[in-house]
Amino acid sequence: MHRAPAVVALTAIILVAACDDAAPASPPSPASAGPSPTATVDYAAWQTGASTPVADRLYPRHGNPALDVLHYDLRLNWQAQQKILEGTATLRIRPTTDAGRIDLDFKPYALSRVTLDGRPVPGARVAGEKLIVPAPVARDRPVTLVVAYRGRPATTPMPSHRNDVEPLGLTITEEGGLWTMQEPYGAYTWYPANDHPSDKALYDIAVTVPTGWSAIAAGTPAGQTGSTFRYRSTDPMASYLQTLAVGRYTKLTARGPRGVPLTYWYRPGDDKFVPSLRKSPAFLTFLEKRFGPYPFPSGGAVMVDSESAMETQQMVTMGGARRTFERQGFEEDLLHEYAHHWFGDSVTPTSWDDLWLSEGWATYAQLLYSQSVLGFGDRELEDYLRRSDAELRTRLGPPARPKAANFAESNVYLCPAAMLKELHDALGDAGFFALGRAWVQTHRNSQQTRASFTAFVNKQTGRDFTELIDSWLDAARTPA
Repeated sequence: MHRAPAVVALTAIILVAACDDAAPASPPSPASAGPSPTATVDYAAWQTGASTPVADRLYPRHGNPALDVLHYDLRLNWQAQQKILEGTATLRIRPTTDAGRIDLDFKPYALSRVTLDGRPVPGARVAGEKLIVPAPVARDRPVTLVVAYRGRPATTPMPSHRNDVEPLGLTITEEGGLWTMQEPYGAYTWYPANDHPSDKALYDIAVTVPTGWSAIAAGTPAGQTGSTFRYRSTDPMASYLQTLAVGRYTKLTARGPRGVPLTYWYRPGDDKFVPSLRKSPAFLTFLEKRFGPYPFPSGGAVMVDSESAMETQQMVTMGGARRTFERQGFEEDLLHEYAHHWFGDSVTPTSWDDLWLSEGWATYAQLLYSQSVLGFGDRELEDYLRRSDAELRTRLGPPARPKAANFAESNVYLCPAAMLKELHDALGDAGFFALGRAWVQTHRNSQQTRASFTAFVNKQTGRDFTELIDSWLDAARTPA
């Protein structure tokens, strides 16, 4: 998620101080989705999407550690005039334990058909924001679940007091378009999901929209036929990093470092953001020099009606509904979200207790970029981080024990960024950036924890930084 509001203060301090036109495809046919009861499915094709899901301390109602979704195949049809979403979701699932039923996160859409391994499941229903499929499954015996559904999307509240708080999930615009941001949850507002970061999966998405409109999702563009847009993710993705935007978009293309294809999507009225979007190759080059190659086969950004921004995988979601437009701030936000592709998207926190693990790195990368542009010194950065850390610990507590009602508030951004500054000072440029590169490259496409991070830092550097890390993550006051 975009930089914490308090990060804006540093910039202020420094500035003061120093397609084709074919007919639209038909809606997906529920009857054609999924294997027949006698079909043999080779689940090895989706093993890259294997995870070890866990229960979440902060939001135990979301996610199911008994299921490991390997792959989502989503076929969606958005009927803008009626504001109705029709979908067929095919999930390849590895149960992690024997169970009498499958429970997934899902908002109350009307179900038209539910099958498991091609057989109808009587009694399948949506209740209490859960899809309940009463059919037995066995540990490590993968199954194919197909869910056909129809209804009007609805959002869910955001558990935070940030000044850019908005409802989470699939949001309908005034003209009948769509956009979504869904951290810490909200994917379940448009498809049945194991909506937790510990379960990363592969994706294939096809979205049919009105003629002349576009559909944008996370992943690599996989072609367009008429008004149906396709995307594929061959790198596993957490559900909160998926996105969907539908509207009257203009598309621009570019090349990033090493020729990585980039796509920018913007709408009428978004022109003022385009010069900043076009700087994406420079932002990615800045990050590659410090943390190694961009970890995905494509990238880009899409503008939506939000006040916030989100590191959605391979397609950053940038809010255009800002109270004021300040170019430097927007570009820092954009770089922050790109930085998450290393720290958060490729290497994902296992649980929301460790959100600091991605936000701290992205915030510190953003501050280094600001330093390179604005020219302030290390002492100014140190003073700013320590002042901010002291205020945030007093108000919100240490970053390693976030509160459920205060999701993604400033303490999980700036306090761990201050810790990384201490590591940077101790290791020097060469040692610190070698650490960052090795962390991402060694743990690519995985989920990690505080314990694994601490162990890696100590092994990589040959020094014991446990006390430094623990004090910055746990202390009630700013460490000396």
